[in-house]
Amino acid sequence: MQNALANPLRLLLQLCMSDFLDFQTLQRPKSPNTYLVAPAGFADQASPDEEGPIFFCSTDSLFSQVEALVAMRKDWRLKALDAQAGRISFIAVSKLFKFKDDVDIAILPSDGKSTLAVYSASRVGYSDMGANAKRVNALLASLQVT
Repeated sequence: MQNALANPLRLLLQLCMSDFLDFQTLQRPKSPNTYLVAPAGFADQASPDEEGPIFFCSTDSLFSQVEALVAMRKDWRLKALDAQAGRISFIAVSKLFKFKDDVDIAILPSDGKSTLAVYSASRVGYSDMGANAKRVNALLASLQVT
């Protein structure tokens, strides 16, 4: 994945924000305000809502696509990034009430191709009215057309 020294902001994020969600030990709340997509066997304790899709590109390419999507969105704020580990974390802010949801992404190799795990979780409230599922599915749809 790209060298962090080429981008000072990327390097700063890697040095200051190195903690990412551990998908293998993730335990989801009982409240319906999260959404998880993960490849089979990657986050089994958390019971994914759907299996991570396979992308016909390298992990480097998929990481770059996800990074670009996050950067394009005004309502998504980059929280942490580690190109070497294939990890991106950001905060999604709702337009009307400015609710903040946390989104963690892991880019993974898959037999010469790539896949990903995405977990989106509301910080407040019992139900998210499907907002996390919509966000994750919109992200996946954007990646599949590239």
